[in-house]
Amino acid sequence: MTTLTTPPRTAPPPAGPRTPSGVSTWRRRIPLLPALIFTVVVTQLPFVATLVISTFRWNILRPGERHFTGLSNYAFVFTDERLRTAVLNTVVLTASVVLISVLLGLGLAVLLDRRFPGRGLARTMLIAPFLVMPVAASLLWKHAIYNPDYGLLNGTLNSLYQFFGADHGPTVDWVSTYPMPAVVVSLVWQWTPFMMLIILAGLQAQPGDVLEAARVDGASAMATFRHITLPHLRQYLELGILLGTIYVVQTFDAVYTITQGGPGSRTTNLPYEIYLTMFRKYEYGEAAAAGVVVVLGSIVIATFALRTIASLFRQEVSR
Repeated sequence: MTTLTTPPRTAPPPAGPRTPSGVSTWRRRIPLLPALIFTVVVTQLPFVATLVISTFRWNILRPGERHFTGLSNYAFVFTDERLRTAVLNTVVLTASVVLISVLLGLGLAVLLDRRFPGRGLARTMLIAPFLVMPVAASLLWKHAIYNPDYGLLNGTLNSLYQFFGADHGPTVDWVSTYPMPAVVVSLVWQWTPFMMLIILAGLQAQPGDVLEAARVDGASAMATFRHITLPHLRQYLELGILLGTIYVVQTFDAVYTITQGGPGSRTTNLPYEIYLTMFRKYEYGEAAAAGVVVVLGSIVIATFALRTIASLFRQEVSR
């Protein structure tokens, strides 16, 4: 007959002073509170004020007639013909600038990814347009390049015509004749370096062993680029497109400086239309409602951008 014995119980270790997890978390967050409060005051309170103003019919020329109208300003935003034209111009401008900049940036990044004498200088020169202030870049294009009297484009055309025996070439007012292409070209010049930097970073992050294996297997340069490099660059291209869309959709400087929305509202985009509604028509409620709509659209685009960035970080961590 066996006797069951229980092992002797050991005394639990003495419990030290415990700090609740919530209290510990808030202790770590306390140093961040001043920055959080400053961010809320600077960004969120003005946005809340804009939301409130967007529900009022408020024209500064008639200050005594301000009254609450609910969502009527938003209904006006989605039904007004001028705003629909501004939305269309914004889509055309943003899509043209972003797509052309991505294609040119991809080509320049592929060239700069190769080793050649003076590559560092070439990179610096190609990045320079992105460092120019937007207003200064717009003034440069408007006066130094597009001007019909002394601009670079007409000067080059005159030189070509005279080279082939003509007395003088045509005098083209580029801004009045081609307003949207004039704005698009100036913005492409400024945003192509941004796309080039993102894509160049993706090219330099390619796994060297995969490229070497492709060369050993006899794959051509075009096949390697199509089947290896482009799939690898997909997320970088998406990131460039999304970030470029967020910034270009807010373009105001080039439109205001080069064309001022004309001729005939052919280049009036949403930011410039909001400016006209606010400072020319003095309709504060309508301008605030249009601004809220633009912010919400930008938030949707930014959400996709943040997801793309997060996927890039996860991919780098998994390597």
